[in-house]
Amino acid sequence: MKPKQTLYKGAIIPMVTPINEDLTVDVESTARILDTFMEASVSPFVLGTTGESLSLSTGQKTLLVQTTINHINHRVSVYAGISGNCLAESIEQANQFAGYGVDAVVAHLPFYYPLSDNQIIRYFLQLADNIKCPLIIYNMPGTTHLSIPIEIIDKLSFHPNIAGVKDSEKGLERLEQSVKLWNKRPDFVYLMGCAVQSAIALHKGADGIVPSLGNFVPQLYGKLYNAILNDDNGTAELLQSQSNEIATIYQKDKTLSQSIPALKTMMSAIGLCKPYAMPPMITLSDEEQKIIRNQALEVHEKFSSLFPQPVKQGASN
Repeated sequence: MKPKQTLYKGAIIPMVTPINEDLTVDVESTARILDTFMEASVSPFVLGTTGESLSLSTGQKTLLVQTTINHINHRVSVYAGISGNCLAESIEQANQFAGYGVDAVVAHLPFYYPLSDNQIIRYFLQLADNIKCPLIIYNMPGTTHLSIPIEIIDKLSFHPNIAGVKDSEKGLERLEQSVKLWNKRPDFVYLMGCAVQSAIALHKGADGIVPSLGNFVPQLYGKLYNAILNDDNGTAELLQSQSNEIATIYQKDKTLSQSIPALKTMMSAIGLCKPYAMPPMITLSDEEQKIIRNQALEVHEKFSSLFPQPVKQGASN
């Protein structure tokens, strides 16, 4: 696999927003998580779905983005979500974040009203025309309840300020159509947001992957991306299998609003952040946390080569 010459590629992790018990942003844990990302040569995407962006206040978002930019200090690319139901607020946020130094902003559709194809096109054009940094379209039907047709994304892809698409909709046919359209485009990237399809997407020609499990084990996805680059399909398949196994801890039989607190609990087991979630999500009960932490420590031991840092228990309470 030969990657495009673009900033927007590789393993991009949709970072959780570390929260203290009083629901303030946990700046220390943010830095700790970012250090693991840089060690694994992966990039952060803050204020996405996994980052509980729509549950955060404007002040919390600003603090998180500023903390991330300052800590990363240009060592890897930084992506920031601007999704919302108010176009003017999304434009304002995008330009604010551009001023801080983000490399690109990411936006899914507003989700209050059903939208026609023309409304979808108009919305993204208005965003792209009025923001001061590149825009990546985010297709997330799991939360917006709207799927952006590939034909519409392709029309939008020729706008000079639309740099790519992060697609979290499952389906091999959609994946293959996307790669066929954009694999050879130097000006538009295709990022796979469905972690279970990471290896196959990269193998077929996706420019990057956006797996939420990367919060817990970023090394896995840095290695997976490099394995595909080096045409080491055996290693890539093994890493994908390991990814699928670990992900069951926080995803199996859980809704999205249950899986994010479970992911934070997994991270708390190895000292990355505290287990608290923003309302309307609910932090897991003590008993649920105990089960998840034990499972997290078991996979930490089983796949120890993917976890270069020693286990730290101090941040789990």
